[in-house]
Amino acid sequence: MKNFKDRVAVITGGASGFGREFANIGARLGMKLVLADVQQDALDKAKAELEAQGAQVLAMRCDVRHAAEVQALADATMQRFGAVHLVFNNAGVGSGGLVWENTQADWEWVLGVNLWGVIHGVRIFTNLMLQCAKSDPDFEGHIVNTASMAGLLNAPTMGVYNVSKHAVVSLSETLYQDLDLVQAPIGASVLCPYFVPTGISQSQRNRPDDVAATAPTASQRAAQAMSDKAVSSGKVTAVEVAEMTFNAIRDKQFYIYSHPGALGNVQERMEAIITQANPGDPYKAAPHIRDILREKLKAV
Repeated sequence: MKNFKDRVAVITGGASGFGREFANIGARLGMKLVLADVQQDALDKAKAELEAQGAQVLAMRCDVRHAAEVQALADATMQRFGAVHLVFNNAGVGSGGLVWENTQADWEWVLGVNLWGVIHGVRIFTNLMLQCAKSDPDFEGHIVNTASMAGLLNAPTMGVYNVSKHAVVSLSETLYQDLDLVQAPIGASVLCPYFVPTGISQSQRNRPDDVAATAPTASQRAAQAMSDKAVSSGKVTAVEVAEMTFNAIRDKQFYIYSHPGALGNVQERMEAIITQANPGDPYKAAPHIRDILREKLKAV
């Protein structure tokens, strides 16, 4: 996808973090923007700011866990703008703790947003984009699914999140192959950021009542503290990640990494799989972090 001006971009999780920065770039490029988010005040603020920049914006509250709400988003997009060219399945939440301590509500919430949100986005918007391509011989489209380096690694106390993001990587790779198989004029990418200062570590602020959290365990408190510190101390910004992502779209690049240096750990994991070695030590380069975590878990 090379031409962005007057094209339509749909962004879930569009009111903050990566989504908000995708929207900023889209506005600069002259795109028509569709923002979806569960946080109404942030959504209203983003819409006003982007319209002040001259962008045409449709903003809808949308809980991507629910297929009907994603379908309503697609319907509203077509009614307002008549096409979809670029989709960012970006909404995401985080939750941690020892994997056996996560409640059913934890699993339903994280998988609902991180995985089912992407599933609904792919299922609904890919079909819509294919329909648009049939009526426009010059159609160019692209789908970006936000996963994480957690979709390629398996750090302790991040089980629910890891599972959701591994599934997004697999779904995205399959989407890429399926689109290529039918020679669709639609590209696909998977974004795998590492620790970047966004609101992901404060996801509980938007947790719905139907999947309400219980009192956190010691491991969940420890995971939250470590996540807060890692995310807030990240040196790569959401602005930079958004720029990397648009460059990848232009270059038809599938894998997008905010921290390529972390790929050494991915390589070690792949080698262990091939050689049937046991999973490697995630704290080999920083054993003090393991010691801190174990100290915090003594109360378990």
